[in-house]
Amino acid sequence: MEMIIIIVFVLGYLAITLEHNLKVDKLIPALGMMALLWAIIALTHMDVFEVNAELKELEATHIDEILLHHLGKTAEILIFLLGAMTIVEIIDYFDGFATIKGYIKTRSKRKLLWIFSILAFVLSAIIDNLTATIVLITILQKVLDDKKTRLWFAGLIVIAANAGGAWSPIGDVTTTMLWIGDKVSTAQLIEHVLVPSIFCMVIPTFIASRMKVFQGKIEGEFTNGSKKSKYGTIMLYLGLGMIVFVPIFKTITHLPPYVGMMLSLAVVATLAEIYSNRKFTISAAIEHSEADAQGHHSPVHQSLSRIELPSILFFLGILMAVAALESLGMLFHFAETLDESMPMLGTEGVGEKVSDLVILILGVGSAIIDNVPLVAASMGMFSVGMDDPVWHFIAYSAGTGGSMLIIGSAAGVVAMGMEKIDFFWYLKKIAWLAFVGFIAGAGVFILIRNLILNG
Repeated sequence: MEMIIIIVFVLGYLAITLEHNLKVDKLIPALGMMALLWAIIALTHMDVFEVNAELKELEATHIDEILLHHLGKTAEILIFLLGAMTIVEIIDYFDGFATIKGYIKTRSKRKLLWIFSILAFVLSAIIDNLTATIVLITILQKVLDDKKTRLWFAGLIVIAANAGGAWSPIGDVTTTMLWIGDKVSTAQLIEHVLVPSIFCMVIPTFIASRMKVFQGKIEGEFTNGSKKSKYGTIMLYLGLGMIVFVPIFKTITHLPPYVGMMLSLAVVATLAEIYSNRKFTISAAIEHSEADAQGHHSPVHQSLSRIELPSILFFLGILMAVAALESLGMLFHFAETLDESMPMLGTEGVGEKVSDLVILILGVGSAIIDNVPLVAASMGMFSVGMDDPVWHFIAYSAGTGGSMLIIGSAAGVVAMGMEKIDFFWYLKKIAWLAFVGFIAGAGVFILIRNLILNG
């Protein structure tokens, strides 16, 4: 039956990878694959196990217990993401991101490139790389009319956003998974991955800034337009501040991150309701249709209706599917086989070099297939302790490797949709810049890690 399990997983994985060719949203094969895998396990009464990280062995358990265990771990991630997405949508409800556009004054293409790259790097660390890309490309469309030049800017924004998301526990889904899964801590992740991520962003941006396409000035004048709400700036800083507060809350209370995110959402939502002169009422559901007719909306209700539920369902499907393989011990045994055939997880000598190569391959692979299942699988395979350099390198590689293809990251896919970027144009013009940045950052990471280990 294990062979059938593997076949179902591979077929589901292929369907996810070929999403654009099949024209089927990737959440569909992810959910189907998850349900089929657990159904096969239940119907055939296969033994399920839980990995004991301390003893590095498998412990037999009941299917209901292991299913509830994995669902709980997955729900922590999903609820965290729901909270973060809602806060971002509330900021957007008040047009808070228009404040950022007001800071852009220069007409020099080179300076504009650096401004957008730095903004993408910083914003993605706070509101995640996907949202940062949407915000900045929306602003870019308002300040730059030339389509061809805008494609280049969008490509560099994707690289910078993915680099910025890699060093923050709330900057990318994969780093959030590692953080919530107690594989990395906030302070250690920033200490080990921030500098490599800076190199990953700065080097491609510097090279691109010397290219002809970024020479000269943009034509026309900037128009800031009118904001929908006078509270936009307040809501921007409040929302970003409350998201940044989440890791601090976790450090102080030692509670799971989603608890802090729910507190942050409650604070932001309260201010949003006050500023919009709306209240929560028991009869809100009854009056909903009337309110729609009058054009009035609760900012919280409207924001909840705009979050990307398909992404949430995709994460549910793929994480629970990978959990099925983990519960059967497949990922654990695969890691053991790799460890026996080559000392992959060693911290000295050859083992360290092999580990680096494997994780670099994982990073390149994340450009071809989704990095979420890759990181989920690695979490089930490797039993090294919290804040081991392996986890930090996985966070860097999986977070930044996807920039090498336009379909290799959520930021790239959304940029592709917003600017109609051609796959082969990106491969020819941007991919090599992303690869140079990825390798440069990886080299810096290895250098810093070795200095820390030897120092």
